[in-house]
Amino acid sequence: MDPSEPTRPVDSSEPNAAADTEAIDSAPAGAEGAGDTATADGPGRRRAVPPPQKTSFWKELPFLVLIALVLALLIKTFLVQAFYIPSASMEDTLQGGPNQNSQTTDHKHHPYDRVLVNKLIYRIRDIHRGEIVVFRGPKSWQDQPEFVSHAPSNPIGRFFHDIGSAIGVAAPSSKDFIKRVIGIGGDHVVCCDANGRITVNGVALHEPYLYPGAKPSAEQFDVVVPKGRLWVMGDNRDGSADSRMHRGDHDGTVPASDVIGRAFVVVWPPSDWKTLSVPGTFHQKGLAAALAGTDPLVAGFVGAVPLALLRRRASYRLRVRRARRRSVG
Repeated sequence: MDPSEPTRPVDSSEPNAAADTEAIDSAPAGAEGAGDTATADGPGRRRAVPPPQKTSFWKELPFLVLIALVLALLIKTFLVQAFYIPSASMEDTLQGGPNQNSQTTDHKHHPYDRVLVNKLIYRIRDIHRGEIVVFRGPKSWQDQPEFVSHAPSNPIGRFFHDIGSAIGVAAPSSKDFIKRVIGIGGDHVVCCDANGRITVNGVALHEPYLYPGAKPSAEQFDVVVPKGRLWVMGDNRDGSADSRMHRGDHDGTVPASDVIGRAFVVVWPPSDWKTLSVPGTFHQKGLAAALAGTDPLVAGFVGAVPLALLRRRASYRLRVRRARRRSVG
C-alpha cells in the first residue's frame, strides 16, 4: 500500500467489521499461539477452554490410605510404636483389666493403657534404671507368658491384625513384656534390707509407684547383674512374673539387646494420659555414681577432658620454646 494513499475508514455497515476490529484490539498480549488454552471461533475470536474437573475424593482415598500405612510402618520400625500389654503386672502405673481394688465393689473392666514406645533412644544411649521398657522375652519367659495372643490364621485377617498391633489397637505378640528396669549390668540387687526394701549397690529404693498394699518383694534374692543384661520387675509385684520367677535362666536377667524401646507416655484412654518419667529414687547419689561409670557418653566425656588439658599444656610449652629460640637468635 502506498503511504500517501489516504486510510480507508471502517464502514460500520460492513458485516462483522467493527466487531472484528474491537476483538482484535482487546485481545490480550500473547494471544497468538495460545491454541493450547483456547479454540478459534471465527476470525479474531477465541473461546477459553474450561478448567479440568477435580478428582473425586473417593478415587484418591485408597492412595491416601496406602501412604498412611507406609508412613506408619516406617515410624513403627524405626521411631515410635504404640503398645499395650494385656497384663496387670504394671498396675497401678499402667491400668487395665478388671478392677482389683478391694476397697471398692466396682468390678468393671478398665481398658488397657496404650503406651508409646521410643525405639530410637537406646540406639544412642544406654538403658537407665527406673525406665519402663518393652522387650522380647527370653525363651523361658515365652514358655510362661503373662498373656496369650493368637494371631488370625487367615492371611488377610493377620495383615489387619499386624496393622492393629502396630498402632496399639490389637494385642501384640505374647512374647513381648513390659517391666521396670531395677538393675543394669554390674549392679548388685538384693531383697531385702532390714526395712523390707530392695537395695541396688547398697542403696535402698523408695518405691511409691508400687501397687497399693504391695510389698517390694515376697521372694528373697541376691543377684549381681551380668554386663549387657537387666534385672526387671513389675510394679504390681504380687501379680508380675518378672526376673524373680526366672532365676534358672541367667539368674532371671534379660539381654539388653532384646529391649524394643522405652515406654515414655500413656496415650489411651485419654483419662489415663501421663508421661512415664523415672522415679526420683533412681536418682540417688549412690546409684548415679554407678551409672556414670557405665554410661559410654559419660565415660567418653570424662576421658576426653584430661586429654584436652594435656594437649593444651603441650601446645603451650611448644609455643614457649619457639619464642625463646626466636629471642636468642
